[in-house]
Amino acid sequence: MEAQSPPPPPRQPEGCLVVAIRVPVRIVVLVLVVPVRMAWDVLVVTGRLLRDTALRPFGRFLRDIVLRPLGRALLWTGGVLVVRPLVGLWRYAVVPAGQALAWLGTVLVVVPAVWLHRYVLTPARHAAGRLARAAVAGCAWVYARVLRPAGHGLTRLLLGAGAVLAALGTGGYTALAWLGRYLIAAPARRLYTWVLTPLGHAVAWCVRGLGRLLGLLATGIGLALYWTVRALAVLPALALWRRVLVPAGRVLAVVARELGQALGHAWRIAGRISRAVGRALGTLLRWTVVEPVRWTYRTVLTPVGHLVRDGVLRPAAAGARAVGRIAREALASARDTVRRTRADVRRMLFGEPRRPAVAHRREPSARDTRTLGSSTTALTKD
Repeated sequence: MEAQSPPPPPRQPEGCLVVAIRVPVRIVVLVLVVPVRMAWDVLVVTGRLLRDTALRPFGRFLRDIVLRPLGRALLWTGGVLVVRPLVGLWRYAVVPAGQALAWLGTVLVVVPAVWLHRYVLTPARHAAGRLARAAVAGCAWVYARVLRPAGHGLTRLLLGAGAVLAALGTGGYTALAWLGRYLIAAPARRLYTWVLTPLGHAVAWCVRGLGRLLGLLATGIGLALYWTVRALAVLPALALWRRVLVPAGRVLAVVARELGQALGHAWRIAGRISRAVGRALGTLLRWTVVEPVRWTYRTVLTPVGHLVRDGVLRPAAAGARAVGRIAREALASARDTVRRTRADVRRMLFGEPRRPAVAHRREPSARDTRTLGSSTTALTKD
């Protein structure tokens, strides 16, 4: 069993904005892409013909004389129509807008934050530090000037009382206990109850109040900073994001998507149109030029060519070969006659040329070769 392909996913419903953008965009893109696709197909076919046939020198000439200047002109046109506007847009629109936003952020956020830190938070921190140092110094002074001497005096008093009790005995212990109870314990209890406790409560209340004051101050400063930053930076940025950038981004995304789909669709349709036009032009060229030329060649030119070849060219070629052969023979005989005449004239003027004397060679001639029975050396030669 053949595997069944999964069904296509259902199409999501599209809004009227998408449809309103899609139709004109596809029409405009199709009108713009069809000439480009046809020119591209013509260039592809021309390039294949120049590459695969014997027209490579012409292709090189066409590349060096036509295509390179055309490419440079297109590059210059693209630089003038695309690159320079983008550079101008970046230089005179995006950069000033970024600088304006940076200046606005500096004025609305950075400068107030620096002023708040310099003139509010730093003095408050210094005041809190001074207050804490003053409280620590007061506690240290009370400990050093009051509590420590009092403790030392009480210790010495107790040591002296102990020595007196040791000297007096048991009655002295009773009297000293009564005196310690009414002279030391009762005043110390009253001092703790009516002086130290309220003083500690007051100090604790002051510390708690100072902490609450610092907390309220920090909370107020934080709320002020929060609402300042929220009102000056967050809310405008959020409104700009929600009301401007998100809708513009969605519209641009829809336009880009539809433009990409329209380009693909238009390129495919333009390919089919170009193929149909090419086939129509090929058929028209075939029936208007190629077939008449082929019929003329087969019906008229081929028989005439055969007649001319058999009746004119071949006899003319045979006659030309015979004339060439006769001319070559005449030239050869003329050269021989001239050579003999020149030899006779030289002999009449200068006589017979001197013949070289024949030298007697000791070696045997070519005809008389050496054998074992013959002696041809200088000692045995006759």
